[in-house]
Amino acid sequence: MRTSMRLAWIRHWLLLTGTVALLMQIALPVSAASSSGKAQASASSSSKSSAKRPPASTRSARRSSSSRRTMAQPAPARLSFGQAYGLHGTDDPLDLKSSVALVIDQDTQQVLFSKNPDAVLPIASITKLMTAVVVTEAELPLDEMLTISQDDVDTEKGSRSRLTVGTRLSRGEMLLLALMSSENRAAHALGRHYPGGMDAFVGAMNAKAQLLGMHDTRYVEPTGLSSGNQSSAVDLARLVGAAYDHPIIRELSTSREAQVDVGRRQLQFRSTNGLVRNPAWDIGLQKTGYISEAGRCMVMQAQLAGRKLIMVLLDSAGKYSRIGDAERIRKWLDQAVLPVASAAVQMR
Repeated sequence: MRTSMRLAWIRHWLLLTGTVALLMQIALPVSAASSSGKAQASASSSSKSSAKRPPASTRSARRSSSSRRTMAQPAPARLSFGQAYGLHGTDDPLDLKSSVALVIDQDTQQVLFSKNPDAVLPIASITKLMTAVVVTEAELPLDEMLTISQDDVDTEKGSRSRLTVGTRLSRGEMLLLALMSSENRAAHALGRHYPGGMDAFVGAMNAKAQLLGMHDTRYVEPTGLSSGNQSSAVDLARLVGAAYDHPIIRELSTSREAQVDVGRRQLQFRSTNGLVRNPAWDIGLQKTGYISEAGRCMVMQAQLAGRKLIMVLLDSAGKYSRIGDAERIRKWLDQAVLPVASAAVQMR
């Protein structure tokens, strides 16, 4: 009987064990399927999230690109004084791009063309013409060697120069580079080596302006980098006439190019005025200038149809516009004004 009870208990245990095993076999695939589904859902969700949000490196690159685009946007153009004063709105028969223009007969002082001639504006490197007049009339030795120092480096506009600190050139070479190539460090060095120093030199510039009757003119330094150097076309015509009296200024200002020995190097410099290389022009003296406050400027003494003329162009808009304006004036004078004046003289 005990044996029968044991056998019954064993059969019951085996039955129970088999049922549990069967249930486990059924549960495992379901669990696995459930886990797989969750994993797939998680992967899908992750994939969607990744699709919506790019990797950190890409986001960083996009931010960097966006930042570069923002930084690359050009700054608004700075208005010249003439533009700010509304002078470019003045009409003229030649449709000049210069807001100020004046053409006079050098011998008779007859005004042949004028546009805002009394407007007082910054004159940029036209300043160097007065610098040359003061240096020349001081009769300082042109062969004296001058040295470019840190004081001659432009800290106002940050303009560049090939005349490095320590460069030694003669006063004559400095004068040539200041007039022909508008070399700022050369012009500043000329003022700094004047007897009494820079203050005395600027004082001499202003005294000469008053002596010439340039009552609307003021100088604060010898290069023209400062917008504080201001004048009018009428005053500058007087300056051109005075500077023309000095043969050395005529020669140096109209030089086309020059080679200058700087230490062991030989540097090539060219005129800033392309018209001196144009055979259609007979230029006896010239000077160009530019800073943003002044626009493009140019003064010249030139001979047209046998007459000596002084031409002043200030605050021209556009890199080559002052050259274009000068050409318009020359053609207009050749075709209309000078032939009529010549005929009138012959009739007398």
